[in-house]
Amino acid sequence: MGAFHAYDIRGIYGKDWDRETAYKIGYFIPRLLKADKVLVGRDCRVSSPEIHDAVIKGINDAGADVYDIGLSSTPMVYFGTANYGFHASVQITASHNAAIYNGMKVSTTDAQAVGYDAGLKYIKQWIEDGEPTPVAEVRGKVYQKEILADYLQFMRKFAKDLSGITIAMDLSNGMSNLFAKEIFGTGSNVHYLFDTLDGRFPNHEPNPLIEANVVPLENLVREVKADAGVIYDGDADRVVFVDEKGGFISPDLLIALMGRYFVGERGLKGLVLQDIRSSKAVGEYLEPMGCKMQTWKVGRAFAAAKLREIDGVWGGELAGHFYFRDFFYSDSGLLASMIVLGIVAGLKKEGKTLSQAIAEIVKYKNSGEINFRLEDKAGAMEAIKEHFTAQETPTAFMDFDGYRVEFPDWWFNIRPSNTEPYLRFLCEATSDELLAEKVAEARELLETKFGAK
Repeated sequence: MGAFHAYDIRGIYGKDWDRETAYKIGYFIPRLLKADKVLVGRDCRVSSPEIHDAVIKGINDAGADVYDIGLSSTPMVYFGTANYGFHASVQITASHNAAIYNGMKVSTTDAQAVGYDAGLKYIKQWIEDGEPTPVAEVRGKVYQKEILADYLQFMRKFAKDLSGITIAMDLSNGMSNLFAKEIFGTGSNVHYLFDTLDGRFPNHEPNPLIEANVVPLENLVREVKADAGVIYDGDADRVVFVDEKGGFISPDLLIALMGRYFVGERGLKGLVLQDIRSSKAVGEYLEPMGCKMQTWKVGRAFAAAKLREIDGVWGGELAGHFYFRDFFYSDSGLLASMIVLGIVAGLKKEGKTLSQAIAEIVKYKNSGEINFRLEDKAGAMEAIKEHFTAQETPTAFMDFDGYRVEFPDWWFNIRPSNTEPYLRFLCEATSDELLAEKVAEARELLETKFGAK
């Protein structure tokens, strides 16, 4: 039962969870969400068809109907849930994880995420307690539902003329293959990598935050002299960008760049969401435009709910999730890429490159997330906090997702991973020297006192 996490259900299939668990999760979803019909989609992983069949059988045995959309990206399931008025949906996917993993993302009314605290903990408990799963007197039925055409029609509302720019796009053998060529076309200005569905992910793991996985895209950008590069993760809810030089762009900076579209083009000044790891430069770029930043926890289960709560215009995370009021307050890799590429097309008309636009945002030196494997996460977090606050007085302090502690010339965030056995440390400073100094202090403390690896 180690597959239940803060945001979703995910683990090595056959080890952390299995077909029987998949059946029981399916069986209990209608009970949890008080739903008599459930929308179900799946990614292209080798294990997904087996899980798909087990989940559907569980839902039907519980007496609820299934509307099966088959192969889908995760945002397609969000769209289907909200657009057609479903009160329950399941996407079978392990997102960006390696091929041996699989999982489920569960949503309810208006595509709101069902995380561990919002209900998955009850399903976990019912399974562990051996709750019976009797077949309903009237079993549910399965209906095949085609939603791709409606989804593409919805997304085309945000389309821009991209004929003036050259685009390089890595589809990661994942679910972005369902829509990328329909939206961006197959003209001579668009160059694709790994543009077939293959749940073995033979070319690279579908995680665009791992540097090695982005190298083929970076090389393609330079080879074809693209104005921007785009790479999606396995289920296409995340997207990462590369500039025209082949340089990786930290995803939090794209939150700021999107101000050119939402504020500059549409005049939508309002609340913008960022996660606790986001660069201070994001707010410093957007606030003069009339935006107000809201900082919150990492993960869709938290971010999407917060954006809805504050009625924010858009938001994003360091992991490459971008959330939009225009998309049911949910994340969409496709919508994010349409917006950013539209901005790139506008920049080119101004005689400006993507890297130049990003350089106008960046003000600080950033360590990126550094992972430490250790046992006593809570103790280590407290020790880091005490170590640095004893040296100087913080100018800001946040404690809702680990700690974010800000000082006049630098800040850090330290937080436990919700899905992996790591403590994550991130630091940002006004100079390379100060950044190196603070990272070295944190590393020494964690290694010497807590045996961090």
